[in-house]
Amino acid sequence: MDIRTKPKRAPKSSASAPRQNTDELAILQSRSLRQAVQETILNLILNGAIQSGERLNEFELAARLKISRGPVREAFRALEGAGLLYSTKNRGVFVRDISPEEAEDLYNVRACLEAFACRLLAPKITVEQVRELEQIVDGMAPAYERQDVNEFYPRNVHFHNRIVEMANSPKLVALYRNLINEIHLISRRGLARDGGRLTKSLEHRAIVAALKKHDASKAENLMSKHITESGQRFTKPTTKPNSRVKLKTRKTKKP
Repeated sequence: MDIRTKPKRAPKSSASAPRQNTDELAILQSRSLRQAVQETILNLILNGAIQSGERLNEFELAARLKISRGPVREAFRALEGAGLLYSTKNRGVFVRDISPEEAEDLYNVRACLEAFACRLLAPKITVEQVRELEQIVDGMAPAYERQDVNEFYPRNVHFHNRIVEMANSPKLVALYRNLINEIHLISRRGLARDGGRLTKSLEHRAIVAALKKHDASKAENLMSKHITESGQRFTKPTTKPNSRVKLKTRKTKKP
């Protein structure tokens, strides 16, 4: 059962709830119940199963995970505090719909964080880390060729996550993780609006190549350009299809 609901649709009986899938069961076994619900919702956003503006049904989510409604309510409150959900009295809990102005701001900050991660990582990246990034990019290629968004998108997210993690800055990782969940809402909305069309792929290889050569300035600038152009695509106002939000590409000078 999809956890999305529409206000005018009659609720389905609990007997029709689907069985837990393997991924959800693994989450429940390795996390607290509240964390499990949070991670499940985040995964559904990441996989495009739920979109900005959609309503979450507390009863159906609890039935899906085979838990009580208490942890679901706790997870909703935590995600509301993180800026991903909002609640409306007598209507329920919804996934936030981020405005073009806020989306522009989020992507500008993301470009700074990921570009800085490349600058930190480039001088110290190991052969094993380069190989790992190359393998991730190789795994993205077949999904890109098939234009398979549901397979490509999580791999793309993993690529960017690993670069930030490899930079080995706990504060940078914490800032990035607070930001990236909201970015998922924007990216998924932009892909849905574009009919799921993937337009970028070779830039990932160029970023890895610069990191492999320990060229901090080039890796930083390539990542900044990559994120900025993605932001320009995904932050277009939906009410003005011919307009584009202009983001400034952050350039750095070689030391």
